Amino acid sequence: MQLGLFNLMTLRDHPDGSRGVMRDTRKMVETAEELGFDIAWFAEHHFANYSSSPSPLMMCSYAAGWTKRIKLGPGVIVLPLYNPLRVAQEIAVADTQTDGRLVIGMGTGYQQYEFDRYKVVLDDRVDVFLEYWDVIERALVDGEVEYNGKYVSLPKTHFAIRTQQKPLPPIFVTSSHPRLLDRFKKWKATPFLAASTLGSPVLYKMVDGLNDAWTSIGEQPSTKPLAIMQYVCITDSRAEALEAAERARYVGRMAHHLRHAELPLDESGFIKNQAYDGEYTLDEYADKTVVGDPHAVAEKMVADIKRLNPSNYTCNFSFGCMSLERAHKSIVRFKSEVVPLIEKELGPLSDIGVGSETVKKAG
Repeated sequence: MQLGLFNLMTLRDHPDGSRGVMRDTRKMVETAEELGFDIAWFAEHHFANYSSSPSPLMMCSYAAGWTKRIKLGPGVIVLPLYNPLRVAQEIAVADTQTDGRLVIGMGTGYQQYEFDRYKVVLDDRVDVFLEYWDVIERALVDGEVEYNGKYVSLPKTHFAIRTQQKPLPPIFVTSSHPRLLDRFKKWKATPFLAASTLGSPVLYKMVDGLNDAWTSIGEQPSTKPLAIMQYVCITDSRAEALEAAERARYVGRMAHHLRHAELPLDESGFIKNQAYDGEYTLDEYADKTVVGDPHAVAEKMVADIKRLNPSNYTCNFSFGCMSLERAHKSIVRFKSEVVPLIEKELGPLSDIGVGSETVKKAG
């Protein structure tokens, strides 16, 4: 099982604003590499302080200059918002700049607010995604593309720049749609699912839906890789856990509002910290996310691993514009205190995932 670091890069109350968030992100990625994490992911979101990372491939290229071993991935490219010819070239450049350390994360997107401003119809996102991927695949694998589709038509175009990894870097897709799963079987793409601030109960339902989708196209879910993401914070008291829960609630509120056409904005242009019907209490956020002391966090992660058998477990330690001091303390304690507890229960992380008997026997 690989370990990942997720960087949402929310801007809220950092004393140095977006510059400070960028600086903290670099420190967290450098620390993840030092601790042996496998992948650092960079989010993509637009126009709002929910994320200050509108271009994850740009973040991968930036990180290529000050990392050496850790893989770097857009988490994820919201493909319907792009020109496919441009993103194909940028993927090739990013893989070159990282010296073959790029992983490609892609998704259809879900935020109404973003799609409206790019003048893309949200309900068309799966069809648009599949056409755009056809273009990208042909461009990067074959070196040329000519295409006549519903959403994009292109004259014959040759590509001088290709990826370092052949035929393509590893692919992760944030979708359970049967058509996307079927389309990416040939590339052995890894579904990447996250319930974000809603935690394990919703994540489990999402994976159940993914498994149903695999079954619907004649595939056996237990033979397929799976990447998951959770919000993680190591704490020493219930008060600290509730402080982390408040950060998670803030992110959850923004994500909820971005699903709509208009946002409740304050005078600075930030999304208001405005409650919505049915949201968790702070106690529920603390209990449903992976927050607590090292033993509690290990217990929650072991439950996730036994239930889902993921091939990649990605952690967001910096959610809600959490202070670097708190986030950095969490990632260090996670590796030194939590991972040993998990491995005591389940065996080496490297033995967990598709094809492993470790979790089957432990469960």
